[in-house]
Amino acid sequence: MVHRNDKARATRRHADEHLMEDAEAVNLAADWADISQGLRKDLGHQLHSQWIKPIQLGSLDRESGTLDLFLPTEFSANWVRDRFHDRLQLAWKIARSEVRKVNIQVHPGRRQLPELRIDDGRRPANDGVSALAMATGAIADAGFTSSVGLDPTLTFAAFVTGEANVLACNAAQRMAAIEAPQFSPLYLKAATGQGKTHLLHAIGHGYLHAHPRARIFYCSAERFMVEFVQALKANQMIEFKARLRSFDLLLVDDIQFIIGKASAQEELLYTIDALLAEGKRLVFAADRAPQSLDGVEPRLLSRLSMGLVADIQAADIELRKKILVSKLTRFAPLDVPEDVVDFLARTITRNVRELVGGLNKLVAYAQLTGQQVSLQLAEEQLTDILSANRRRITIDEIQRTVCQFYRIDRAEMSSKRRARAVVRPRQVAMYLSKVLTPRSYPEIGRKFGGRDHSTVIHAVRLIEDLRARDADIDGDVRSLLRQLES
Repeated sequence: MVHRNDKARATRRHADEHLMEDAEAVNLAADWADISQGLRKDLGHQLHSQWIKPIQLGSLDRESGTLDLFLPTEFSANWVRDRFHDRLQLAWKIARSEVRKVNIQVHPGRRQLPELRIDDGRRPANDGVSALAMATGAIADAGFTSSVGLDPTLTFAAFVTGEANVLACNAAQRMAAIEAPQFSPLYLKAATGQGKTHLLHAIGHGYLHAHPRARIFYCSAERFMVEFVQALKANQMIEFKARLRSFDLLLVDDIQFIIGKASAQEELLYTIDALLAEGKRLVFAADRAPQSLDGVEPRLLSRLSMGLVADIQAADIELRKKILVSKLTRFAPLDVPEDVVDFLARTITRNVRELVGGLNKLVAYAQLTGQQVSLQLAEEQLTDILSANRRRITIDEIQRTVCQFYRIDRAEMSSKRRARAVVRPRQVAMYLSKVLTPRSYPEIGRKFGGRDHSTVIHAVRLIEDLRARDADIDGDVRSLLRQLES
């Protein structure tokens, strides 16, 4: 009996330790979200996206106070270490007193390519285009699927479509099909976090499924430039060009980062011409249209826009809901109420990546603490994400939109008239003012003809109740929310 009790205690202790580790990971992730957001404001979008965003959190050694931060390549780790180490270390010390040192290194799980030699005996770098090209070719020649650099989770099956992205998704599927596409290159244009990188990876997977022996290469424009410079310095440009042009499908992400690099632009131009001449397929992605790429040579600009430019618009509220519902299948049987899904889809509007990240954080917190997912929990745990996404909608804007929707005069928002055709729109406007702005009940009342705060409270509660039992009112409110948040 004693032995059994000891074993039970050990099991509980082991489970408690795992729970503490999971909770620690969630807390570290929350602190990193705050630090990353601060650095984004300080450094600007481009530097942050290129160097800070790829950082992955490691573990915190409490004895030494050392926190590991991982980057995907030696180059990026060295670059961040040289330029941002002190800033990152100070930010973490402020966020968590137990962090005394930040260790920036290459992720230990990154793929190590085999050591390769070329005909003249020189050895190319192991982590770039040269080694990757030869490794990819070797795999293809051996008859195995080559998926170097592709995220296995980013497939067409996992991509949720809606009006905002259906054109880009259809074009991407056509590019990956067995039949030759009617256009090449394909240029995917979308703001950060809207799905262009997902489609790039999905094209790679789809193409490899249709062409199992294909040679495929995925890289960022920044990586292309780094490998180009390394080959130039090592006097290996002939080999670099030959290997780069041996691919059947070339996928280049964040092409905007090749701006201003004349020699790299010229090499990319020649590569595009060579691949197109052989009927190869090319896909590029950027956060702006080709015509908006300042500092790009006209000939390269012409090549980038000569195929199909597919724009991915910001996801509307219906697509955001579909994405959340799709992601929720991973968390079954955890119950996430419909009003929480509606709240997240309505509030986190900047991009899909933040939307999914908010859901993951909320679900992780609920699972680790044993709490039920609710609106209150979402508001408490996602404060930073929600505040960053809330557009500053004004009460004046709400009143104007509601009056246009119900076709009443703007003056009725402040009038004393009690006709139903006026009262109901006024109550809807009060409700939306409370939902969409940080204003208090008394402040809202003053904007509606100096009404008492109790009148506003009554209006908010009434519309909440009507939305639950009157489909017409709920439909009106949903339409108004879409207009105000678009």
